[in-house]
Amino acid sequence: MRLVVRRVGRPDNMITFKSKGNFEKTTLFFKRIQAKRLQRDLIYFAEKGLSVLEKSTPIDTGETASSWYYEITNTKSGIKIVWKNSNLTDGTPVAVLIQYGHVTRNGGYYPGVDYINPAIKPIADEVSEYIRKELCTD
Repeated sequence: MRLVVRRVGRPDNMITFKSKGNFEKTTLFFKRIQAKRLQRDLIYFAEKGLSVLEKSTPIDTGETASSWYYEITNTKSGIKIVWKNSNLTDGTPVAVLIQYGHVTRNGGYYPGVDYINPAIKPIADEVSEYIRKELCTD
């Protein structure tokens, strides 16, 4: 892009701008900066969620609490953060068994403990507020 600035006609303090080309490279540059900032902010929220999940998971052996991880993925509709737990029993995440309860092998029942929702809700609210501010900022 070439930008030409020159004074024209009278009065002597009048300035006109004439440009050739477009601002595609500049726009792309700013979009990349914005995407990096968004990625950094999402990692912050994901790490914060990971921390509260580790702290709020009921501890027997500690394996489930230490098995939390997250994935940030791009979708057609946007970006999502998913927290997962790698501690499995017969292919089922132990975190889910703790959350919703389960039948034991000897026929007993272990009632669920709702620990995931109360832990993640403040993080989800914080992400919602962040997005609202980003969308409403000039």
